[in-house]
Amino acid sequence: METVAAVQLKNITKRFGKVVANHNVSLDINRGEILSLLGENGSGKTTLMNMLAGIYFPDEGEILVNGKPVTIASPKDAYDNGIGMIHQHFKLVDVFTAAENIVLGLEEEGKLDLKAASAKITEICDRYGFHIDPAKKVYDMSVSEKQTVEIVKVLYRGAQILILDEPTAVLTPQETDRLFDVMRNMKADGKAMIIITHKLHEVMDVSDRVAVLRKGEYIGDVLTKDTSPQALTDMMVGHAVTLNIDRPEPKDPTPRLEVEHVTVFDAMGVKRLDDVTFTAMGGEILGIAGIAGSGQKELLEAIAGLQPMQSGASIRYRPIGHPDNKDGVELVGKTPLQIKRSGVSLAFVPEDRLGMGLVGSLGMTGNMLLRSYRKGHGIFTDRKAPKKLAEEVMEELDVVTPSVNFPVRRLSGGNVQKVLVGREIAQKPSVLMTAYAVRGLDINTSYTIYNLLTEQKMKGVAVVYVGEDLDVLLELCDRILVLCGGQVSGIVDARTTTKEEVGLLMTRFNKEAAEA
Repeated sequence: METVAAVQLKNITKRFGKVVANHNVSLDINRGEILSLLGENGSGKTTLMNMLAGIYFPDEGEILVNGKPVTIASPKDAYDNGIGMIHQHFKLVDVFTAAENIVLGLEEEGKLDLKAASAKITEICDRYGFHIDPAKKVYDMSVSEKQTVEIVKVLYRGAQILILDEPTAVLTPQETDRLFDVMRNMKADGKAMIIITHKLHEVMDVSDRVAVLRKGEYIGDVLTKDTSPQALTDMMVGHAVTLNIDRPEPKDPTPRLEVEHVTVFDAMGVKRLDDVTFTAMGGEILGIAGIAGSGQKELLEAIAGLQPMQSGASIRYRPIGHPDNKDGVELVGKTPLQIKRSGVSLAFVPEDRLGMGLVGSLGMTGNMLLRSYRKGHGIFTDRKAPKKLAEEVMEELDVVTPSVNFPVRRLSGGNVQKVLVGREIAQKPSVLMTAYAVRGLDINTSYTIYNLLTEQKMKGVAVVYVGEDLDVLLELCDRILVLCGGQVSGIVDARTTTKEEVGLLMTRFNKEAAEA
């Protein structure tokens, strides 16, 4: 069967000041094909696709759609050429219905006919296997329903070429399978699709061909059936990389953090956590699984002293090496500073990197200093130790930055995450909590983080790992606590459970397990 190129990128170059994001990239995207675009952080994947979607404009090179040169200077130009991009962060109006969001911004003559629009939306859904109610408000939708609205929105505008940026980041395994079925239906209808993802098992599952970028340059492409995750990783990195997560058995696990009856309401009075009880053991990695918004963020913030809890809650910390301290230290009611002064060595990698974890205007040295400025006895702050730590983190995690004083807000998302994770691990904590520690990181750096977490576990640290990739949770963790709607729907042994069991607990389909 002859392949027909829907889009051809020829010698595309894009610069941001002195930084060359893409250099002389040439790539064909074929009709009736799912193409995976792979590369490490900063390799230029999203920049390249943003040029195709009209968000950036190339400095050099040309774009051909159906064999004809086109100029794409805006998202409208992209839509006019049948190209639509579904971004990782949805761009929807919460108080509007699905139909209203889908037609928003379209120029149509006369009065808007929502009934006709809803009929067309239903037709698109029936054609490709989507499930969505056009009259449903966005604020009542699950994450997968919101993503469906975004996909239908570009199809409604006539898109024949779809770009999906990290489409499965916040989906359950069941929702991911449904999305892939829909993508296969669209492929059968002749659509061309590009999927940007770091999850190699998904690449192998859904794509027909894989293209690899490295440091802004096109390395090559390969048919998915002719490659393997190991070979793809070696292409991305440029040298052999070990793709094994080492999970030694817990050594003398002891209770480190006892969480009992934690209930949390947000500022709007919505219950985010409902009577959560569990124990995190020193010497193990406890995974926290759940669809987005199930209370993962609030749980870690409550432990860290950042969320007020309802009466009756208890979070008891038991220090390393003090078995006679039977009562431990009660953390409820303490601020983060009081928790630190009570002798609790707790490190926290929050979900909000720049809003809560780091100060964007400071460099790496300044952000390391935030953890140590209270040390010392003189009136002058010691900057030597933070600078040394910044240099060690930069070298060990390969942080790409002009200098340790370069503002972190100007680094890529992956490099910002490296700075935050490196700083917290360097505190030598006895409890280490991480929320999406590898989100946005390439496969090579992700495995570095996994190994660092395992090293902490083997030192007796209680590691609490909130993750969105169930394959990683099953390989890395010793136990997995599953949250659904702010409640604990189950705690399972990561060595013996399955993705399907965890996915069912995440959506409470398994009632018996939820009740247990």
